[in-house]
Amino acid sequence: MKNPIYIILFLFFILIGCKDKSQNAEIRKISPQEVYNAVYNTDDIQLIDVRTVDEYKDGHLGKAQNVCVTDSDFREKAALLDKNKPVYVYCKSGGRSAKAAIILKEMGFTEIYDIDGGYTNWKSQGLETEN
Repeated sequence: MKNPIYIILFLFFILIGCKDKSQNAEIRKISPQEVYNAVYNTDDIQLIDVRTVDEYKDGHLGKAQNVCVTDSDFREKAALLDKNKPVYVYCKSGGRSAKAAIILKEMGFTEIYDIDGGYTNWKSQGLETEN
């Protein structure tokens, strides 16, 4: 009979190898200026406004898609994004985007940025917006 320690070690390494890597993703708070520098130099971005449609219509960041985190189909719409590309999320001041970032992490997104202070902080820094 084989030594039980080898069986235990084998199972341990199998479990480590099968561990869900998406749980290792970090949610990083990022300043509005850092986001501006990152997203306004490329067309290949995932910038997500997680506020309501009415809030989005009142003003939003250029190149942002509106995917409201409080809508029942948030996960369905978020699933259309590329999980392997960076995704930047924002709301009015940071509460809803933090919630959205956690959901995206659970869904397996690997690089998640939450704009510190949200749209309010963005505007206070004088960065451009669209209506």
